[in-house]
Amino acid sequence: MKLGARILKTGIAIVLALLVSQLLHLPTPVFAGIAAVFAVQPTIYRSYLSIIEHIQANLIGAITAVLFVLLFGNNVLVIGLAVIIAITIILKLKLENTIGLALVTLISIMESPQDDFIQFAAIRFSTIMIGVFSSFIINLIFLPPKYETKLYYNISDVTEEVLKWIRLSSRHASDFHLLKKDLEKMREKLTKAESVYLLYKEERNYFKSNNLAKNRKLVIYRQMISSARRSFDILRRLNHYENEMAHLPEELRSLIQEQLDWLLTYHEQLLLKFIGKMHSQSESEVPHHVSLNRGEMMKLFMEEFKHSYQEEDLNTFHLLYIFSAIFEYDEQLEHLEKLITSFQSYHIEDNEVKIDDEE
Repeated sequence: MKLGARILKTGIAIVLALLVSQLLHLPTPVFAGIAAVFAVQPTIYRSYLSIIEHIQANLIGAITAVLFVLLFGNNVLVIGLAVIIAITIILKLKLENTIGLALVTLISIMESPQDDFIQFAAIRFSTIMIGVFSSFIINLIFLPPKYETKLYYNISDVTEEVLKWIRLSSRHASDFHLLKKDLEKMREKLTKAESVYLLYKEERNYFKSNNLAKNRKLVIYRQMISSARRSFDILRRLNHYENEMAHLPEELRSLIQEQLDWLLTYHEQLLLKFIGKMHSQSESEVPHHVSLNRGEMMKLFMEEFKHSYQEEDLNTFHLLYIFSAIFEYDEQLEHLEKLITSFQSYHIEDNEVKIDDEE
């Protein structure tokens, strides 16, 4: 079990919130610790947005609590009504992510009103905001996330797994039931890669030149994910139409396997090329061979399609799904190569790709 940066940041933020509350001699510093838990965010940019939203939502909670206590007291039913009103206002302002902590603020103020109630409410509100600011400070200075490294390895790992299964499936060497289980896991990994992509996209740079380089890389990572999804689509169709593939003529089946092998190698080389781990002299060999195979494969398929059409063989019609996926995968990889080549050819000094070793 690994301790992630967010786990460590949450613990440190709680410690900081409690220490500051104790140094200021605030009563019930536990509320600062609770607030720190709610306010921890995965990126600095989200933390910045979060602190603005929490200030607004907690003010709504605190003001609602004070008004209801002064007007109606702190009866249980009154607290429930105040909660409903506060949630309604927060939702109207589209601050739904802060509802939890805002209600903590509201209930903590209403639960035991004292003679100097306004001062008591201000202290409770301040205690909770100390927790929010503690999380923001920790997120700002401690363990800055390396989402680019995480994103690259997420894409690389799921792509490697998909390509491995395609090689097995194209040779009819895969276990149908085992692959079916792994398909769902690979789909989840692709979804996770897209989530990390959004986190990386949200990160902000302080220099304009860095923003330009990052925008170029964002386009490439988006295309990497798209290419990985196209490869996953081929794997899913190979698994679904396994029997149809087995009954194809040997020449066409061999050509499909050869085409897939070259495309998979092409894909692997592009991922290595992006981080500078592929020799530049071999870059043009794969696409040229693929383009030749594409025409041959289409010619053989059309002959088989005409033959099957005359015999009313529906199996070959199903193979249209496989062929369309292969051609689309080919186009996605060619587009990815163009993006990487362009990225590495212009403004080289700004286009450094910092991918750390995978932990």
